[in-house]
Amino acid sequence: MSLYSMLACLIGFAIAFACVPVIIRFSRRAPAWRRSPDFHHTHKQPIPRLGGLALLAAFLGTEGFVALTSSGAWLQTPSDFAVFFGSLAMFGLGFWDDLKPLGARKKLLGQVLIACGVCACGLSISALSIPFTGTKVALHGAGIVLTMLWLVGITNLINLIDGADGLAGGICLMLMLLLAYTGRFQENVGLLACGMAGALLGFLKYNFPPARIYLGDGGAYFLGFLIGVLSLVNSHKGSVFAALAAPMFVLALPILDTSIAILRRGLRGLPIFRPDRRHLHHHLQGIGFSHRKVVWSFYGVTLIFLLLGFGAVTSAGHWVPGLLGVGMLVLLICAGNLSFSRSWFDIGNVVGNSLEMRREIQYALSLMRWLELDGDRCKSLDDLWASLLFTAQKLGFTAVTLTLKDARWHWQHPEAREPSQSRRQDLQGEFSGALELRAAYCARSAHIPPGVVLGLAPCDPARCPCVSEDRLFEILTELVAEGWTKAVARWRRANPTPLSPAPEPASVAADPTASSAPSQLRLPGSIAMERE
Repeated sequence: MSLYSMLACLIGFAIAFACVPVIIRFSRRAPAWRRSPDFHHTHKQPIPRLGGLALLAAFLGTEGFVALTSSGAWLQTPSDFAVFFGSLAMFGLGFWDDLKPLGARKKLLGQVLIACGVCACGLSISALSIPFTGTKVALHGAGIVLTMLWLVGITNLINLIDGADGLAGGICLMLMLLLAYTGRFQENVGLLACGMAGALLGFLKYNFPPARIYLGDGGAYFLGFLIGVLSLVNSHKGSVFAALAAPMFVLALPILDTSIAILRRGLRGLPIFRPDRRHLHHHLQGIGFSHRKVVWSFYGVTLIFLLLGFGAVTSAGHWVPGLLGVGMLVLLICAGNLSFSRSWFDIGNVVGNSLEMRREIQYALSLMRWLELDGDRCKSLDDLWASLLFTAQKLGFTAVTLTLKDARWHWQHPEAREPSQSRRQDLQGEFSGALELRAAYCARSAHIPPGVVLGLAPCDPARCPCVSEDRLFEILTELVAEGWTKAVARWRRANPTPLSPAPEPASVAADPTASSAPSQLRLPGSIAMERE
């Protein structure tokens, strides 16, 4: 490593390390700059999502250092222009979403437009060099499409893996080290990658479990785009095989995780960009791994793939087939040790079950969309609670319990059968609490507790797969909790009052004996709901 590279690394580290505490203090004092946690977020306390600001500051500081030390003109070539302004634009898009949700379609459109700007600067994949034969294949217009897919794909991939403390930051640190090595012969690229590696090291001091700050969409989009565009610069616009294959090795686990998530959601009829809690790191937490153990496990496997990436670069792509074989062997060993193998390779059963669920999930999504929109029309929380019960009944749930900070609501169908199963969904952020839903077991339930088989209800063919089927039950409870969270958010925008049940009359509230008695509201069909 040259002296300039070490200085760039130290500059990036110092700026990020100094900026993060300032951003944390500012976020705590300025609630307007904090976005409420989404349903799929697992942290209990509000954590700032503005970590991308520290990385942006380090990026600008590193670029200033490059401008002072570069032997050539700074920001004069189209590729330098694309890297600098494209990174700023991608950060701005993600930062906007950190402050106010934009929606998947708007964000995707913005990413595509930024990628088009990069192509307009002349930075695109123009030819593919096959390392085994030395043949160059001209891509023409297909090269522009491939460039856009590469930039948008890497950007979203980094954002998708930002689901556990320190995970995305650590993987991006390894990628920056790889880019610094591959760009060692290009002064600007090598220094910039070294500077961002130092910045990520300083950022991880505050992002490693337990995290005090998150990358947010601004930081994740910024890092993903920067990794993608620097990989293109390293490819010299020609032989991209080794230059693009090397980062793909480092991103092997995220690519596998994302591919499985997209396939799973697509088969079940869920939006493919819908966040959930079924990623690999969630699975590891579910089998007892701590947050730190999950992150260290990912680091360990990614470090192996980082070495494979170095091998791909060193061999100019000639070792890629053998390295792919080694990578597959590593994944199979990990899958076997973590009990993934059986579910991964039982493709027919997974596809069949998912397609059976599709109709019920599509129906649930329609109801959840109605529940969310109904939040704008409800006059009180009592009305919103009644709408929640309507959707729960339509989906086949027999009991609902909503626990908020200062209240607990409960409803049970008068004809509810036993035995039954229940699932609790935690509600984060300002609306913290829990939503518990219950439904009766039936003959289709896969994991039935011992001793309840004799009391099972017959399976109604008209409703199969029924709500009590294990995987469907889990998905529907998540959808109901997510729908409730979105509905309350809409209701709060129209009714900026404390989140609590409608106030009781003064005479009743003053009576301590009457305050514990549940009030009764009537729903269509003479089904009572109870507010405790």
